[in-house]
Amino acid sequence: MAGATVAIVLAAGAGQRLGAGQPKAFVALGSRTILEIAAANAEACGEIVSLVVTVPTGTEEQARRILGSLTKPVAVVAGGVSRQESVRLALGSVPADTESVAVHDAARCLASPGLFSKVILAANLADGAIPILPVLDTVKRIMGGIAAATVPREDLALAQTPQVFRADSLRDVHVRAAEEGLSFTDDAAMFERAGLRVATVVGEETNFKITTPADVLRATAVLGGDVDG
Repeated sequence: MAGATVAIVLAAGAGQRLGAGQPKAFVALGSRTILEIAAANAEACGEIVSLVVTVPTGTEEQARRILGSLTKPVAVVAGGVSRQESVRLALGSVPADTESVAVHDAARCLASPGLFSKVILAANLADGAIPILPVLDTVKRIMGGIAAATVPREDLALAQTPQVFRADSLRDVHVRAAEEGLSFTDDAAMFERAGLRVATVVGEETNFKITTPADVLRATAVLGGDVDG
């Protein structure tokens, strides 16, 4: 899968659980927004040649202003009602000759440029690749509010983004999912169902998803209280 990689940065979520009164991606961590930090980290990866950013309908111009400091080409498009639809819409702005696509949730804005590179490298040896973290806690299966069984955790992992895939294969699985009316929580699940190989690499502890106000505080602390630092 050697060749140019385009990053799709998904920032169309409303972020209701965050309770910020605005789309999650426009929430500030210090002096920059979640969106700007996420896009800047993607841009800083040497293998990324351009970005496609999805945002809530009606906020495209605001997003373009936020992303004005980026130096690589950026296309801003309105996202869909689901993550899956947003990826499909973003693919329409990915150049046809793109070799691979890195799909990344803006809410995981602390993913490092190095992680992007590591996942892209792993994807070269398969149909795609994702970063994961091992499950360290004991996992229970709950039935009716009762702990019914302990699930072996040796073969379990927590998936992160960016997730990198062959561009043509990513388009194919999204077309197939739309035709069959199937919904998936991430793009890797589409590849798994299609029988395609998705490699894994070790993710980053700081690459957590910002969902709640506590996550905002945690991310700000990771950034040292000021994202310019």
